Amino acid sequence: MLDVRHPLTIRFGCELIIGCSAPTPVVAMLDVHPERQTDLLTPVAAEVRGGIGDVETYLDTHGNICRRFTAPAGDTTILLDGLIRDNGLLDPADESAAEMPVSALPPEALYYLTGSRYCETDTMSQRAWDLFGNLPPGRSRVQAILDYGKSQVAFDYGRASSTRTASETLAHGTGVCRDFAHLAITFCRALNIPARYVNGYLGDIGIPPQASPMDFSAWIEVWLGNRWWTFDPRNNQRRIGRIVIARGRDAADVPMLASYGPHELKGFRVWTDAV
Repeated sequence: MLDVRHPLTIRFGCELIIGCSAPTPVVAMLDVHPERQTDLLTPVAAEVRGGIGDVETYLDTHGNICRRFTAPAGDTTILLDGLIRDNGLLDPADESAAEMPVSALPPEALYYLTGSRYCETDTMSQRAWDLFGNLPPGRSRVQAILDYGKSQVAFDYGRASSTRTASETLAHGTGVCRDFAHLAITFCRALNIPARYVNGYLGDIGIPPQASPMDFSAWIEVWLGNRWWTFDPRNNQRRIGRIVIARGRDAADVPMLASYGPHELKGFRVWTDAV
């Protein structure tokens, strides 16, 4: 890990260009999560260009910020750019963080024990217990799940799939960050450890520059010791400068862009840099 001054300022944002053949309702989930709004140094510059009408902003059932609009026929550009203050520290960790019995879990954590679109706990449960059931419970067992995922799945940016489930990721042996996240979430839930999906901005801060193009990132949060802890199944290391956009059961709950009709993605840029 490279030296990083702290606190630090991060510039983040994205530009998406979509083309539609007819007016199409769209919901964009690209804003910084409400919990980090007080860290913003300036109001986020948010624009939707292309002759649209009103843009409605609301919170979904998970507390994520959504922007709803109707994209006209032709091209529409969605642009966000902002500055945020960050403590410049690695993700918090506590090696003594313990698992909690299901009977003691708070309602907010119980919700993240069940299967979901990409996390098939019903078909993966036996494998989870065979692999990890005899390990000491707690943070070390969650870490063992991440280590297993890294040993079985190779990151391949060119083979991303919007329909790949956790079991398919394991069978195919390739995936992107969302697939690593879904696999870890599935194993955790199968072991009665609440886990939820997170997406957001994560730049190459504190690590050497990466060859792959900048993209949105996905990681997970796991309930241990009566709170949520961040884990990163794809990178399998603590990192600096995560900016949460949205949380949900899996990627189906938090699409960056959901259109209710066909669209073509014509342009895509993401930036997350210490300044």
